[in-house]
Amino acid sequence: MRAVGLRRYLPIEDPAALEDLELDEPAPGPRDLLVRVESISVNPIDVKQRSPVGRADLVEDPPKVLGFDAAGVVERTGPACHLFRVGDLVYYAGTLGRQGSNAELQAVDERLVGPLPRTVELPDAAALPLTSLTAWESLFDRMGIRTDGGHQGQTLLVIGGAGGVGSMAVQLGRWAGLRVVATAGSPASQRWVRDLGADVAVDYHTGLSPALSAAGVDVVDWVLCTQRTETYWEQMAEVIRPQGAVCCIVDSPVALNVNAFKPKSISVHWESMFTRSVFATDDMARQHEILAAVAGLLDSGQLRSTRTETLGPITAANLREAHRRIESATTRGKLVLAGWP
Repeated sequence: MRAVGLRRYLPIEDPAALEDLELDEPAPGPRDLLVRVESISVNPIDVKQRSPVGRADLVEDPPKVLGFDAAGVVERTGPACHLFRVGDLVYYAGTLGRQGSNAELQAVDERLVGPLPRTVELPDAAALPLTSLTAWESLFDRMGIRTDGGHQGQTLLVIGGAGGVGSMAVQLGRWAGLRVVATAGSPASQRWVRDLGADVAVDYHTGLSPALSAAGVDVVDWVLCTQRTETYWEQMAEVIRPQGAVCCIVDSPVALNVNAFKPKSISVHWESMFTRSVFATDDMARQHEILAAVAGLLDSGQLRSTRTETLGPITAANLREAHRRIESATTRGKLVLAGWP
């Protein structure tokens, strides 16, 4: 089968950083689907996994296939599968420790897979799984925001609202009835988050407290931080209301002062989309349920895909370009690749 992978961890400018390969087809396990991948999208974690930092001398044999987000068709099912059948259209984000989605065929546990939304094309669906799962788990599973409108009118601050996770969190917060405030650094990014449903867009360059004050936002009830946790840690403690909740998704390179949140009795949460799959938790199928719910919200017009550009077919050259753009930290929404040459 065709695939894109790496043998060595190299700077993205090196043509060998990601290569076109021919690999053996994967063998699905008892609860695995074998999916024929038609579209993929690229996430910051893909770039992090490819980074040569600390791994410049490591050689992968067989080559490592990266990628999590995919949309495609079920080609085969394991003997214990019961959620899907051959021929079903699906979308999903895979897990750590297995070969990724940058391949024509991928084996993935069906409990991580959702039914493709009926009203969107495969490339639009491929943009959604990892970011939708991360945003949904952060807001509703970790911080406990109610999905039935029970927190109607409370304020959610999304730090990094124009990124992949932020773009989904803005939409999900709006759907849950919250007043959504999103940080965005450029006029184009501010337009993007407003189009997604943010009530207020603020420029983060002046700091959270001055930016929120200038926008007439006195206090926030919930904060989702999707970038540079260490930069915003103390600022979040300053702007959140007493007994509010904060959720972070990005590792901090430095130790964090958790005592900053004690005076206001703030609950602090961490979110990793991979927790359920890596640890095979009893509620691992929750991700199947979340993706099915997201598909329903897309089909009813309450959510939209965050695909901003399709870079072409799934090739090493196009994936290197996607990685280069994500490393630039200037992308909005999601970059997608569709089809095989």
